[in-house]
Amino acid sequence: MAKSKIMGAALVLCAVFSITAEAGLYKWVDDKGETHYGEVVPPEYAKKDKVQFDDKGRIIKEKQPEGEGDNSANKTPEQKAAFEQRRKDKALLNTYSNEKEIDLARDRNLQQVEARINGIQLMQQSAQESLDSYRKEASGISAGKQIPASLQADISAAESKVVKLKQDLDAANAKAASVRASFEADKVRYRELTGDSKK
Repeated sequence: MAKSKIMGAALVLCAVFSITAEAGLYKWVDDKGETHYGEVVPPEYAKKDKVQFDDKGRIIKEKQPEGEGDNSANKTPEQKAAFEQRRKDKALLNTYSNEKEIDLARDRNLQQVEARINGIQLMQQSAQESLDSYRKEASGISAGKQIPASLQADISAAESKVVKLKQDLDAANAKAASVRASFEADKVRYRELTGDSKK
């Protein structure tokens, strides 16, 4: 008799834990395209696209509308874009648990780019010093005397190197700006997805 009572209590506890596990925060989009969050999805949206989050804001269940899986070949460009956005959102929420982690990832990505920028700047300085030296040597040649071909070649090579390094530096700076912009966009989207209005 005691064993049956214990088993009955255990079954009740399991049922309670199962119900609790299913509870959580849902996100769904209504027919007007507005995003809503709540503990219960309205019946009219139950079979539509929705996402369930755990208590830390991570996706634990995602339901897509029928025909919007990866193998759907007849999707419109809008459906494909929406599917891709959902995929990115899911990856974003699964990758980071807070904004600080996004900042840390940005800084790690920037380290290599910034090291390249510093290296290019050092080479630029050296190349410019060499060019200035060659030009000074050429200006010291007496009027009427021809600049030696080897010195002209050195000047031309140094000028080309300075131009090339400037292009490399511009590209590296653009890359750094792109990395910063990409991670900033991730932070903005992360705030939208988690409902964090902090700026």
